[in-house]
Amino acid sequence: MLHAPGRAPRASRLQGLVLVAGILALGFGMSESAAGDDRADERRAMVAEIAADARATESHTGRASFDERVMAAMARVPRHRFVPDAWARAAYDNRPLPIGEDQTISQPYIVALSTDLIDPGPDDVVLEVGTGSGYQAAVLAELVREVWSIEIIEPLGRQAARLLDELGYDNVEVRIGDGYRGWPEKGPFDAIIVTAAAPEVPPPLVEQLKPGAKMVIPVGSRFATQELLLVEKLADGRSTRRTVLPVRFVPLTRDGDG
Repeated sequence: MLHAPGRAPRASRLQGLVLVAGILALGFGMSESAAGDDRADERRAMVAEIAADARATESHTGRASFDERVMAAMARVPRHRFVPDAWARAAYDNRPLPIGEDQTISQPYIVALSTDLIDPGPDDVVLEVGTGSGYQAAVLAELVREVWSIEIIEPLGRQAARLLDELGYDNVEVRIGDGYRGWPEKGPFDAIIVTAAAPEVPPPLVEQLKPGAKMVIPVGSRFATQELLLVEKLADGRSTRRTVLPVRFVPLTRDGDG
């Protein structure tokens, strides 16, 4: 939904979730909205591929596997609802797909990695910069208390807000605006995920992190090497940065960009 002040967020969908042994091979407990749908097997195959990618990239990321809560969220969110009809058959391929307006829905592995890197907790309040299709916001909504998401391309933001509302993600609020500036009146945040490449780490976003909080952001230009960075704010207000792995994202759009 679009930002409506005063709305109470829904309680975390993961309360009481019990993960079974052999989680990757045998599947996950599905939420009511996803239970019984005809693409659950495709999601399980996608999650297995994400797990394989995690093992393959451990030397870059330092993580041979992702948290079970993150993987369970990836197995629940119906990615096919977040892609255009023309690409619905490819919705569970482990690759980015076009969503219109020269934008993409990110590769599922990257969504899982970015989510895992912020170590999301059920009481966290998270900022997302770049709503896009709404898929990353939906994954976060399965894991945290509140998601505040900013999208500068109005048709995408409004479409994502409608879909998230339709799917029952009423702990997500979408705002149309320049994400470089963040959402200071809703901060400070327990984590921030940026889904488009900035030329540098935006200082306003670092300022809106709580001490000890983390931000995942791709940095670099469209035509040069981009790096996925993990930024952590220290107790004294300084921040550290670690390069996670090379990536390719659409550029972060600012007000006035033409």
